[in-house]
Amino acid sequence: MIEGIHPTPSNDNAGGAGVPATPAAFLEFLTDLFRRGQAMAYGPGKVSMCAHMLQTADLAAEAGAPPALVAASLLHDVGHFGTDYPFDFEDESHATMQTASEDRRHEDAGAAMLLPFFGPDVAEPVRLHVPAKRYLCAIDDAYYDHLSATTRHTLGLQGGPMTAAEADAFARLPHAEAAAQLRRWDDEAMVADRPVPGFVHYAELLAGLITRPGA
Repeated sequence: MIEGIHPTPSNDNAGGAGVPATPAAFLEFLTDLFRRGQAMAYGPGKVSMCAHMLQTADLAAEAGAPPALVAASLLHDVGHFGTDYPFDFEDESHATMQTASEDRRHEDAGAAMLLPFFGPDVAEPVRLHVPAKRYLCAIDDAYYDHLSATTRHTLGLQGGPMTAAEADAFARLPHAEAAAQLRRWDDEAMVADRPVPGFVHYAELLAGLITRPGA
């Protein structure tokens, strides 16, 4: 096992920890998170938490990514809710992540939340988007230089750049390429006031995937 990469989460999270158990209720749950999350400061406060995820999805869509990867890009940081921030938040600040002293593994929490409803083609890139940061730091010397201060801080908590052996093992994982693509969009999606479609724009895409997991 690659250090910092854990087995695919089970479906036990469905309906647990405040997450609805039915597809329709889960989509409503996500819609509400994005509505309230628009006010949650992210990084240095340039964009909100959910605006960041919307920007990431828009970059994926612009690149012609398949629907499952667009969905993964849209939902890649949803695991911060229920770990770093309570599900019932109203107006939280993202500053806690800049001073965090431990990794709360939002990628695993998000994947566990999404897997029962969307299958591995959505959940696995989400689970691997943090290891993908470590991977890209290992194989691309210029990649680290473009990371934000918050991302560099969390990189240290997450294990730092992969070793050569870890990077080689990561590259052989079935969803590694998708996760690395998602990671690059993730890092670019911090532009203040960038106009992007709202969450409702992805309603049909998510509804199609949630009824056909793994599509």
